[in-house]
Amino acid sequence: MRLIRHGEINKEKTGIVLDSKFYDTSAFGEDYNEQFFETDGLKRLATFIAESKGKLPTLAAGFRLGSPVARPSKIICIGLNYKDHAKETGATPPPEPVIFMKATTALVGPNDDIIIPRNSKKTDWEVELAVVIGKKASYVDEHEALNYVAGYCLHNDVSEREFQIERSGQWDKGKGCDTFAPLGPWLATPDEIADPHQLRLWLTVNGKKMQDGNTANFIFNIPFLIAYTSQFMTLLPGDIISTGTPAGVGLGMNPNVYLQPGDVVELGIDNLGQARQNVKAYGAK
Repeated sequence: MRLIRHGEINKEKTGIVLDSKFYDTSAFGEDYNEQFFETDGLKRLATFIAESKGKLPTLAAGFRLGSPVARPSKIICIGLNYKDHAKETGATPPPEPVIFMKATTALVGPNDDIIIPRNSKKTDWEVELAVVIGKKASYVDEHEALNYVAGYCLHNDVSEREFQIERSGQWDKGKGCDTFAPLGPWLATPDEIADPHQLRLWLTVNGKKMQDGNTANFIFNIPFLIAYTSQFMTLLPGDIISTGTPAGVGLGMNPNVYLQPGDVVELGIDNLGQARQNVKAYGAK
């Protein structure tokens, strides 16, 4: 299944994508949130869809897509998980995963605007594969880790590099600004993705290709990341682990290149769709 949420900000309804058409599933009566995933919601939703075959309303053109997952308890990100990205930023590939958090208030829809924060000079882009957790996970065995996955999403880990690197070296300050976590267009359940470690991911700015990588180049694979992260915190249903970005970020260019008001960012991952984000200055209408 491919799950979507659609409608006005903070008033999203649920839906699905079937045969490239978008349908409303709000009659199912539940949001795609922690309780949904925790109570075997994917199986119940599949039953609802089968029983509603031919009866689900289609979405009219022009609808807004929200994050396919309602606000999770945590957005966990993995830094420097591609060797080429570590190299371009001058960092040594880490012996263990680098973990940082994005504020859940950063979460927006896949085509919502990216707002450059007040006083920002170095807002950057990062296309990433995000993993959505399907059930409570603590001290997970690596061999069992994929059993905890509800699905996969496209994510732009937008980052303010001055806040992140130059202001006391606390990554979270440059990662959790409002609009810095566009997610979607959809959540694809694991049966939709033949191999999450063989996915091409790409990003352009104003039509110019900046990133073009493949999850085959992970330093740490998805089962390891889930098992590793679960040693330090309990993962709850609906939580997101974003698995890192390949080379091609603005920070890695010489000279550096950063987002400016009026820029257009487009990105995509195999079988996980595409997103398009307009860049605006803080306070601009």
